[in-house]
Amino acid sequence: MVSFSFARRADDGSGSARRVNVVAILILLASVVIGLLGTRATESPVPLIALIVAGFVLMQAPQIAQQWERGVVLKLGRFVGLRGPGLFWIVPFIERVSSWIDQRTITTSFAAEQTLTSDTVPVNVDAVLFWMVHDAQKAALEVQDYAPAVSWAAQTALRDIIGRTELADLLRGREQIEAELQQLIDQRSNPWGVTVSSVEMRDIVIPVALQDAMSREAQASREKRARIILGQAETEIAQSFQEAARSYHDNPTALHLRAMNMLYEGLKEKGALMLIPSSAVESMGMGGMLGAAALRQEKLTGGTGT
Repeated sequence: MVSFSFARRADDGSGSARRVNVVAILILLASVVIGLLGTRATESPVPLIALIVAGFVLMQAPQIAQQWERGVVLKLGRFVGLRGPGLFWIVPFIERVSSWIDQRTITTSFAAEQTLTSDTVPVNVDAVLFWMVHDAQKAALEVQDYAPAVSWAAQTALRDIIGRTELADLLRGREQIEAELQQLIDQRSNPWGVTVSSVEMRDIVIPVALQDAMSREAQASREKRARIILGQAETEIAQSFQEAARSYHDNPTALHLRAMNMLYEGLKEKGALMLIPSSAVESMGMGGMLGAAALRQEKLTGGTGT
């Protein structure tokens, strides 16, 4: 399914007046006033009728173009030039303004729906195109209606790029795809006098089932990384314990000091309970220290009770 929309149509191609022309109205009013004066002077309606007809003819001559517009003037069907901005004059019934070209930056939104990527995944992509007419003559003469032509060119370019891009690249390399899309649209629209300023992809929608699968894949990947980090931490801890064991094996005094520090840390809180393996009691010589610590703790408890 294909869809597109225009943020603004630059011209309607009809060449008719699109706004109130103050100069033309003043010419018509002046013709009417002069006709009324002539009718009163001659006591005949002929001057009034003649001047009203002349006023309707002359009011076609003045044309007003806005600052951002250019009027395309044809003389008996032949292009004679661009006019504007401001007030300009044409010869009634001989010359006419065929179209008005807007040279401001125009925003066009377009989309590619249910378009298959290179790995056969249907996606919906919404994008915005920023473009402007840099050559009004080409825009008026080289293409029938340049605004829809630019939109269709943008849409076909988007579908082409999606068709030769994998889904992962489409999701990750958005900036690269936007640059490629801008270049492709610019190549197609330059002969029409149109240049593309930028292209921005607003949204990429993938099927719900695929979203769930990608979510599970991402979760499994995070769990895998967490387990790897935990295993690396266990390895580093084991290596540290191995180095500490070598140090204590070569220095029994340091081992006893470590044992005393462990007892101090465990018994400095009142009512603390320590569980020590029997092998540690034998290897670290903690039997005597434990007995002394227990006796000291008993005396302190008894003294407190009395």
